[in-house]
Amino acid sequence: MGSATIFFWLQLPNVTKSYRTALTITGIVTLIATYHYIRIFNSWSEAFVVASKDGGDYEVKLTGAPFNDGYRYVDWLLTVPLLLIELILVMKLPQEETVSLSWKLGLASALMVALGYPGEIQEDLSVRWFWWCLSMIPFCYVVFTLAVGLAESTSKQPSPAAASLVSAARYLTVLSWCTYPFVYMVKSVGLAGPAATMYEQVGYSIADVMAKAVFGVLIWAIASEKSAVEESGKLLPN
Repeated sequence: MGSATIFFWLQLPNVTKSYRTALTITGIVTLIATYHYIRIFNSWSEAFVVASKDGGDYEVKLTGAPFNDGYRYVDWLLTVPLLLIELILVMKLPQEETVSLSWKLGLASALMVALGYPGEIQEDLSVRWFWWCLSMIPFCYVVFTLAVGLAESTSKQPSPAAASLVSAARYLTVLSWCTYPFVYMVKSVGLAGPAATMYEQVGYSIADVMAKAVFGVLIWAIASEKSAVEESGKLLPN
């Protein structure tokens, strides 16, 4: 994540002014994620210990210190709306549509994260499922907008390459986002203790890398392609 931030910000001079805001936000997203992953790592190290008893097999044991998963939700609350806004910005839609979509998708995604956290910290499965269902309402709205609502705008991109990259960014977001609800359900299907926490954290971490670092590379590629088209005179700047 940290390396991605450096890369994105080093690329700022190589894209036109129209796309620098989107690329700057991309770097901010991965910078925020870097900070929170350091905090998550430290909390993990304090909550679990790997030890061998009498030279036998190694076991993961609880230390008694709580593992704070709140860092991940604070990260999502900050970065998920920004991820959607950077995609809208790099698509360079009409200003009114850009503002409208940024507000709608940003608020819906923040609501989705906020509704998911109360269930995450519950042991009662019925309560977890309740909050999961509530958070899926804004989740479905955002995914539908990405997969269907932006299809027409994607077709209006200035070059086939740009349109293809925007489509890839949209569907990567949908794919990576669909991972989260299933990982959330890990503790609702009979797994518990350190094993459940391990599967959950690995799943979330893989999805985060896809949704932030890899998605960010696509945002840079879109900005780079559209900048090249503008500079070659094929697209007149607004």
